[in-house]
Amino acid sequence: MQINNSSSTSLIGQIQEKQDNLLEKLASGKKVNNALDDAAAQQIIDRLTSEVEGNRQAINNVYDGISVAQVAEGGLGSINDDVNRIRELTLQSGSGVLSSGDRRAIQSEITQLQENISQTIEQTNFAGKPLLSENGSLDFQSGASTEQSISVNTRDISSELSDVLAIDVTAGTSIEDALGATDAAIVTLGSARGDLGATQNRFESAARSLTQSNINTAEARSRIQGLDFAQAASERASNDVLGQAAL
Repeated sequence: MQINNSSSTSLIGQIQEKQDNLLEKLASGKKVNNALDDAAAQQIIDRLTSEVEGNRQAINNVYDGISVAQVAEGGLGSINDDVNRIRELTLQSGSGVLSSGDRRAIQSEITQLQENISQTIEQTNFAGKPLLSENGSLDFQSGASTEQSISVNTRDISSELSDVLAIDVTAGTSIEDALGATDAAIVTLGSARGDLGATQNRFESAARSLTQSNINTAEARSRIQGLDFAQAASERASNDVLGQAAL
């Protein structure tokens, strides 16, 4: 009786190669680890992985945009409070029973509020980007495609509030002019805050959409790439038997 050693060695080698492949799959939890396992599936997995990673970064961008809008809106809210207080002090200065000293005291507080407004405008920044001292926009990529972008508009609030910052009830500013300036400023600030609120809503909607899309894409990738452990363990046991038989 003759034994074909070459054929037996080849069979054992094939069994060992399959065993190594099964061990790799069990260790990684993936049924497709490279193009050798399934070239077509690997291409699909690569595309889905690219989409998942792109969506993840887009989600980070969207939350950066939300933070920027919140910082800007917070600055505007603080300025709005100061403008309302200036309006209140302006009305107070209109009382005929006040002395010139009383009006100087009122103006002292108005001046402090004006300085606070200027400081808030100057200090409302995000990562070094001015939000209330320049007209422009900050763009945030909110998806994998080039047209998927959301912008946060920045405004030169200082120039829009110049009349308020010039109010001086001791130096000839009339009550009517001062009230007109504060009322116009409140309208301006309300409009700017409304725009930022709408932008935040848009960002939040994009975040929800991207998150759900990413979950769906990751699940699709997992279905293609994920290993059926029971099946793999069964194949390994069967392969062990074949290996013993070959030996």
